[in-house]
Amino acid sequence: MAIEAYCVKCKAKKIMKDPVEGTTKNGKPITKGKCPDCGTTICRIGATK
Repeated sequence: MAIEAYCVKCKAKKIMKDPVEGTTKNGKPITKGKCPDCGTTICRIGATK
């Protein structure tokens, strides 16, 4: 499944490379991955379907 997130450096929505699901300190779901173009860590907060 392709998960999109906003990359701050590229200033555009990108499809995450190597997404990893987890939770924040307060228990909210989060998905972290890398931008395929610049390699910056990008996050998507909230449950992914």
